[in-house]
Amino acid sequence: MSHPVSPLAPKSVPDCPEIRGVRLATAEAGIRYKGRTDVLYVALDEGASAAGVFTRSRCPSAPVDWCRANLAGGTARAVVVNSGNANAFTGGKGRDSTRLTAEIAARAAGCRPEEVMLASTGVIGEPLDATRFEGVLADCASRAAPGGWLEAARAIMTTDTFPKVATRSVELGNGERVVINGIAKGSGMIAPDMATMLSFVFTDAAIAAPVLQTLVSEGADTSFNCTTVDGDTSTSDTLLAFATGRSGGKAIENADDPRLPAFKAALDDLLIDLAQQVARDGEGARKFVTVKVESAESDASAHRIAMSIANSPLVKTAVAGEDANWGRVVMAVGKAGEPADRDLLSISFGDVRVAHQGARDPDYDEAEASAAMKKDEVTITVDLGLGEGKARVWTCDLTKAYVEINGDYRS
Repeated sequence: MSHPVSPLAPKSVPDCPEIRGVRLATAEAGIRYKGRTDVLYVALDEGASAAGVFTRSRCPSAPVDWCRANLAGGTARAVVVNSGNANAFTGGKGRDSTRLTAEIAARAAGCRPEEVMLASTGVIGEPLDATRFEGVLADCASRAAPGGWLEAARAIMTTDTFPKVATRSVELGNGERVVINGIAKGSGMIAPDMATMLSFVFTDAAIAAPVLQTLVSEGADTSFNCTTVDGDTSTSDTLLAFATGRSGGKAIENADDPRLPAFKAALDDLLIDLAQQVARDGEGARKFVTVKVESAESDASAHRIAMSIANSPLVKTAVAGEDANWGRVVMAVGKAGEPADRDLLSISFGDVRVAHQGARDPDYDEAEASAAMKKDEVTITVDLGLGEGKARVWTCDLTKAYVEINGDYRS
């Protein structure tokens, strides 16, 4: 079932340049969807380094287990992503289909199965028929070419209403310019518990796998781990990054390389871009919400309070109803279990402070507060008055459409 494009979708789509050492192809395997692409195949030049982070769910998908086991090698030659079936909670059959998919892809790519990274997204609990990849992946390998990033993002969509792509270009010094491209999917079953829903990042920079792993882990914590739609963590959450080294520059092999800060800043910015796109495409979303918590006892405490607010159905439905109900924000702060003093608390919606020092702000103006809540983008700011800790997370409102989408998901 298709859904109208989110009103929060980006107004323009970036034109992602080619990444040296990366070739893409998409195909229709008919795994669940009819008349649309549902397979992404990515070919990587030999020597590409690989890194990733995954869901901390105790019920991970078979592809997550596969990638965890094989990323230790630090390299990859191919990536295969399918949509429509998550290959999660599928027991031994799921493990067998994962192995068969990797073997089919390895034959197509001319590499070992362990050099193939896999990801699946869609319905949980349904067996994935890996024989559907026979012929499809070989054809993809023969057609794979630079470019086609938007088509790649479309192929991995499930209930997403728009493809999520981002690109950055960064100067590393001595005339060396590298490109970073990323795609993501995610619309529901979104809560930070590792990294993201599904996201794949590619660069032609030369970065050793251990350094790339650190960059990805740290970048996830300030991007996807600050994003929530409904508080439900997927079994399939995967963030993979690949560096082909085809920029021609000397490899970045340690954390004190003077070129690393510029690359890290660009990568972090790209990951934040993708994470915000996921929140903007929350199932049924009509408002993009930023929650800021300031003056907490620590950054970690501020983050937990911000997530308590962002995940509250009562807060999210108030935003959907354009109701400046700060009482629900107070509730969410109080239930977080973090240090807070009611009589020091201040709350703002947008630029309008609605509560101060534990009570309604003496200058509160209902019309101003209502105007702030009617905007497509709403910022909720909480000042705890306790210390220097701060955090910000992104979410969306909770509408009737969310219930409709998820009520019909398997039917």
